Amino acid sequence: MPSLKGKEYKRFEDIKHIRNDGSEYWSARELAPVLEYAKWDNFHNVIKRAMIACENAGHSILDQFPEVGNLVVGGVAPREKVDYELTRYACYLIVQNGDPRKEVIALGQTYFAIQTYRQELADHFNQLDEDRRRLVVRGDIKQWNQLLAETAHDAGVITNEEFAIFQNAGYIGLYGGLDVDDIHNKKGLTINQKILDYMGSTELIANLFRISQTEEKLRKDNIQGADKATQTHYTVGREVRKAIEKIGGTMPEDLPTPEKSIQQIEKEQMERLQKKAKAGKLMLDE
Repeated sequence: MPSLKGKEYKRFEDIKHIRNDGSEYWSARELAPVLEYAKWDNFHNVIKRAMIACENAGHSILDQFPEVGNLVVGGVAPREKVDYELTRYACYLIVQNGDPRKEVIALGQTYFAIQTYRQELADHFNQLDEDRRRLVVRGDIKQWNQLLAETAHDAGVITNEEFAIFQNAGYIGLYGGLDVDDIHNKKGLTINQKILDYMGSTELIANLFRISQTEEKLRKDNIQGADKATQTHYTVGREVRKAIEKIGGTMPEDLPTPEKSIQQIEKEQMERLQKKAKAGKLMLDE
């Protein structure tokens, strides 16, 4: 990982606060513009998604996102707005749930990376119910897919058509010849529904392994050319399938399709957080 003393990370260091006891925190109100969120409401939505991820990973929202009130001077009279004194872990979850198209988000993901995060998640994963497992793995897939897209582009997968073929190849390898359309139809999804949002945790994990291992192989082997990158994605998908077969697992195309989408689960969890807020346990509104 690059040194966190580099000038590209100075923006995060500059807004870090140190308490009298030596603990560190970042103000959400100060972090928002650094991450290029001009509107608080938009950034607040990212914070809420990060809170869900925090709870799913077995951590206390109140410990990682303690609420504070900031007095804002201006207008008719001074008024207090909600703020959060974010831990490094809370900031990490926020950038993980931020807009991946922003370069500053990628910088933030590196800066706030916590080495123990994945181990902690792995230790806690088996205690989660199926819905929360799906949310955790789907969140990881979003980040890995973004990284894979960037690595594939560096390898020479440039045009939209090349990228579509590249993506399809991974599915064909993992699903024994079925492409994206075949899987979509097999799951009985409408044209606007994404297949990754209608996978159970076991199927999602298989795809996460396919995606992460393809990204690593493209990068480490310095694969160049769209055709070679596409073949690599297919090969990795096929090898993941062989591994599933070897241990006697269920092939991904034969796993059941959940009734709830990822969006439905997120909505339910958001509503649950809103109920906590109304009960005075969380403050999710200005």
